[in-house]
This record gives sequence, structure tokens and C-alpha cells, in this order.
Amino acid sequence: METWLLPALLGLGLAAATGLRTFLPLLMLSAAAHFELFGISLGESFAWVGSTGALVALAAATAAELLADLIPLVDNALGMFGTISRPIAAAIAAGAVFTDLDPSTAVIAGIIVGAPTALAFSAAQTGTRAVSTATTGGLANPALSVIEDGVSFGMVLVAFLLPLLIPLVLGLMLWFAWKGARRVRALRT
Repeated sequence: METWLLPALLGLGLAAATGLRTFLPLLMLSAAAHFELFGISLGESFAWVGSTGALVALAAATAAELLADLIPLVDNALGMFGTISRPIAAAIAAGAVFTDLDPSTAVIAGIIVGAPTALAFSAAQTGTRAVSTATTGGLANPALSVIEDGVSFGMVLVAFLLPLLIPLVLGLMLWFAWKGARRVRALRT
């Protein structure tokens, strides 16, 4: 059981974070593997994620994504792109941490754990952005972007340091999302 439980929780946390930001969680995973931080190691078929080239490319992609997401309308385009890219990035991130599995099983585990989780978070983000754009003309979107950056970063740190807390963190996020949706519905009526 222990050969898959911690990697599954770590992968779940990385996937949830990837649902908000495509490249930031991959950059953090790459840096952790490259610099041997937090005891993070990667499966042999995913070792490229921790390479210097991947680290540099992910740093550039992360900077571009974080800056572009602060621009209204560009953030909506990134959200549409993210519907495709985030589940793929999440599957890579989640699959990479299943180090005790053979490569093909790690890929399948990454797809099962990563893709649906990232897609759910990406869909929630897209809905939130649509409401924000419609109600504020996009003026609140940069603030939402900074909050999402922080949540994504924090989720990865929790996944690295205390992966057993990931279900609790995800449950709290679900509860806050549910409360927020109820408030929006109450304001509409």
C-alpha cells in the first residue's frame, strides 16, 4: 500500500495545482528533483523533468504564464488553452512521482490521478473567471490571478511537505467553492 499511497497523494496535489497553473507546479517539481529537495525523486522515464533544460524551459514558461494571466482577456485565452494543456501537464507531474512502478504503469497512474483532477480545477477556474469577467468587466481578474498563483504554489508545497494533508486541503477548497457558489446564486436572486 505504501508504494502507491504517498505518490498518489503527491500526484493528486500536483494535479490540483496544475489545474490552476499549467507550468508552476511542473517548475516546482523540476526544481525539487533537480536540486534534490523535499526527498522528491522521479521515475526513470520521467527523469527529464528534473533536467537543467527542463528547469530552464519551465522557468521561462512559468514566467510567461504568470505575467500573461494578469492581463484581462489574455487570461481567458490561457484558460481555454489550459483546458487541454493542464490535464496533460498534470498527468506528467503525477506520473513522474510514481517511482516504484514500472514506467507504463506510472504513466497510467499519472493519467488516472492527474488528468481528471486538473480538468476539474481548470473548469472551476474557467467558471470563476467567466463570472468575474461578466460582473467586473475583467477588472477583478488580475486579483483572482494572484490568488490562484498563491493557491497553486501553496498546494505544491503542501504536497511536497505533507502529502497526507492533500485530501483535507482539497476538501476545504471544495467547501469554500461550494460556499462561494451559493453566495453568487444568492446575489443573482
